[in-house]
Amino acid sequence: MAKIILTHEVTGLGAPGDVVEVKDGYARNFLIPRSLATPWTKGAEKDITAIRKARKAREIATLDDAKAVRDSLESKSIVVSAKAGESGRLFGAVTTAEIADAVKASGAPAIDKRKVEIGQPIKALGEYKVSVRLHADVAANVTVKVVAA
Repeated sequence: MAKIILTHEVTGLGAPGDVVEVKDGYARNFLIPRSLATPWTKGAEKDITAIRKARKAREIATLDDAKAVRDSLESKSIVVSAKAGESGRLFGAVTTAEIADAVKASGAPAIDKRKVEIGQPIKALGEYKVSVRLHADVAANVTVKVVAA
């Protein structure tokens, strides 16, 4: 087992700044090459506090604020325009960054692209449900409408 420090949120594993133990291959072949984690060392305690401090600055402060943002997001329909063929199939897929930008453009509070969870890749025109993790206990289900550009 390898002891690592998460630098980004990994679903099912932890949040940035958490020290977790995972199998050696998972750490060496997946987490560390994708910059999702760094190896744990004795001198890494400074890194952990810096990561946690940065996470606090980005997070929504309280549960009530998160619920207010959730209500704001769920009341809006987010529109993303993408290039599509005649059959309605997209050239590529809609990314979490595009969804985060569309949320910001719609007048809702800005969200981090890493908090957006897409169940299946969005590769066609239409309406889709996307989950946005706003707080540890609060997630918003957002309707994303993909239209042809």
